[in-house]
Amino acid sequence: MPATARKQTIATAPASPSNGHVVALQVRPPARYDLGKIAASVSRNVVPPLVVLAILLAIWQVLCSSPTASLPSPLQVWQESYDLIAYPFFNYGSQDIGLGWRVIVSLQRVAYGFGLAAIAGVVIGAIIGQSAWAMRGLDPIFQVLRTVPPLAWLPLSLAAFQDSNPSAIFVIFITSIWPVIINTAVGVRNIPQDYRNVAQVLRLNQLEFFWKIMLPSAAPYIFTGLRIGVGLSWLAIVAAEMLTGGVGIGFFIWDAWNSSRLPDIIVALAYIGVVGFALDKLVAATGRLITRGASAN
Repeated sequence: MPATARKQTIATAPASPSNGHVVALQVRPPARYDLGKIAASVSRNVVPPLVVLAILLAIWQVLCSSPTASLPSPLQVWQESYDLIAYPFFNYGSQDIGLGWRVIVSLQRVAYGFGLAAIAGVVIGAIIGQSAWAMRGLDPIFQVLRTVPPLAWLPLSLAAFQDSNPSAIFVIFITSIWPVIINTAVGVRNIPQDYRNVAQVLRLNQLEFFWKIMLPSAAPYIFTGLRIGVGLSWLAIVAAEMLTGGVGIGFFIWDAWNSSRLPDIIVALAYIGVVGFALDKLVAATGRLITRGASAN
């Protein structure tokens, strides 16, 4: 058999001594990975950002290496904040903990606030998208509310909940829900009429129409709103923690500013940027997975 054959045939012993039949088993060859293509893909996606980062760090070092510079240089940040960079999960007490633990605390609050906003936003947006009158009446109100800065909600939430943790979660919720509602409503409004006709022919009830027609059709719009919402959630929690206190990453930045620890602030900003980037990519990957599955069905 040629070496290029895609399948192999293996002959086994006769199935029974009387008929002498031979059973042929087809065995697929192991999957082959093109290392050249993988290396090229990694080079295209990894090397350019690293080169740009190295250039920016070099410019930063040149501009801030003077003794009279108001901001620390990258070398100074590395020297003075090495523990925060190399050991993100140290724990020496209630407030003396690594940035990794602080990020986890902030992410827990984001999970609660953004999770509630995602559920409520999709449901409310689906209801509004079904009614043209509701869309025209509520869309201007939503457009106004979504422009309110996160910290503007904080005094009201503190007055209502009388506690910093639920207040921060509420700020995340109220900040991130608007893009989810608006994008979901737009997606529902853009469902093709043919899909609605099929639902009528099949006599789907409202719940079946929601799960089988509405969500798959509006999924690209929904996940666009979720990507915007998760970014706003991460921005809101950092701002809220600066005022509510606790052990989150936002309060760490505020405490470092009060202690004039600028290198620690720069390291914390890097953590915030990386985590925000990861959250956006996570929601985007989930959206691609779900929308691909919906289109396949």
